[in-house]
Amino acid sequence: MRRLWLPIVATLCLAGCSDDPSWRTTDITEIMPPLDFALIDDDGEAVTAEAYRGKTTLVYFGYTQCPDVCPITLARLGSVINQLDEDVRDEVQVLFVSVDPGRDTPEVLKRYVGAFGPEFTGLTGEREDIDALTNRYRIAYEYEEPNEYGDYIVNHSSAIFAFDEEGHAQFLARDSHSPQDILGDLRTLISKS
Repeated sequence: MRRLWLPIVATLCLAGCSDDPSWRTTDITEIMPPLDFALIDDDGEAVTAEAYRGKTTLVYFGYTQCPDVCPITLARLGSVINQLDEDVRDEVQVLFVSVDPGRDTPEVLKRYVGAFGPEFTGLTGEREDIDALTNRYRIAYEYEEPNEYGDYIVNHSSAIFAFDEEGHAQFLARDSHSPQDILGDLRTLISKS
């Protein structure tokens, strides 16, 4: 009987030593392309994805006048990042890509993301550049009709994309994933770097 169990136990142990982690969130390593964009950062400077290489990067699409989902998600990310060891926090950056460039100027973005922590950077740009990025990652968004004051809601995805330091897609976190799952996967991703 012992001889039957030994190969099974050895196989299970070797599976645990794989370089390919089992994400607690959703694995997108074979599904999504590397991070690639040309946008404007919250300092008003033109930037490309290459400027953000060298760190674990979390990307979230939203807008500053979002009444609920965006501030909750960004606060949750800030809380997760604050649970990392202090020396590791410098290895993480969050890119908040606005899907409302008409209202989200670099100055507006800088004030907004600054409330969540130094790891956060706001990105905006021309609508076609934002659409190129949202299409690349299959993010849908749409504008509702403005009210009598000209205010409007932008419906958008609440997914968080995680990329390694070379810009390769790794995992996707949704609202249904707990902060502990995101933290665990973030630690795993940083340790791979």
